[in-house]
Amino acid sequence: MIFVSFMDNIYLNFTKKHLENMIKSIARALFNSYSYPEYRKLVTDLLKEGKSTGDQQSEELTNYSSLNETRMNRLEKTMKISDENSNKLKALNNEFIWLVISEGWCGDAAQLLPIFEKMNQAADGKIDLRIVLRDDNLDLMDHFLTNKGRAIPKLIVINKKTSVALAHWGPRPKGAADLIANYRKEHKVFDETIKTELQLWYLHDKGMTTQAEIMDMMLDLDQENLENE
Repeated sequence: MIFVSFMDNIYLNFTKKHLENMIKSIARALFNSYSYPEYRKLVTDLLKEGKSTGDQQSEELTNYSSLNETRMNRLEKTMKISDENSNKLKALNNEFIWLVISEGWCGDAAQLLPIFEKMNQAADGKIDLRIVLRDDNLDLMDHFLTNKGRAIPKLIVINKKTSVALAHWGPRPKGAADLIANYRKEHKVFDETIKTELQLWYLHDKGMTTQAEIMDMMLDLDQENLENE
C-alpha cells in the first residue's frame, strides 16, 4: 500500500469543519489509546471471557482472535528489524506518534502490529506507538477510509510536536493488497482460500515489504518536516 500524505497541500481541499473534526477525533482517540502491551493484554483478557474486541461478537470472530494471538506470540519471537532500518529510525530528526486503528480479530493487524512494535522499539524514542479499537473510534476511522471501506489496520503518522496528522498507511503492504485485488477480480469473493493465501504471503515476506514501505514513508515525512520548519 502506497502511503497517503497530507503534506502536499491536501489539507487545502478539506473544509474547516472537516479539519476540526479530524483533529478532535485524533485527540480523543489518543486520550483513550493503548500501548502495545496494553492492547495485547486487552485482547488476551477478552479471550479468557470467550470474547473478541469490537461491537459484534460471534464464535467466528473469537476464533480469529485466538488464532491471531498465536500468530502474534510467534512473530514477537521471530520478527527482526534490519540493522539498516534500525539505524534509520534512530536517526530521524523529528519525533512522531504512530496511531494504529485495529481489532483483535483482524488477521492483517496480527501480522503487522508486531512489526510496528519492533520498529517502535528500534526507534529509540523517536516513535510513540499507540493503538485504538476501530469500533470504539468510528469517527476517527471514517477520516481514513480505504476505497470507502473501514479497512484495518490503519497506521496514522502524527507529528508529536504539533499533533498534526502527516500521512496514513494501510491496511496492507502493496504485495498483499495486490494479491487480494487480483483474487477478488477473478473470483468476486473474499473467502477462506484467499485468507490462507494472504497469511502465506505474510509468512514468506517476513515483514520485509512492510518495513521497506514504512521506512520510505518515514524518511519522506522526516525530510518534509525539516523543510517546513
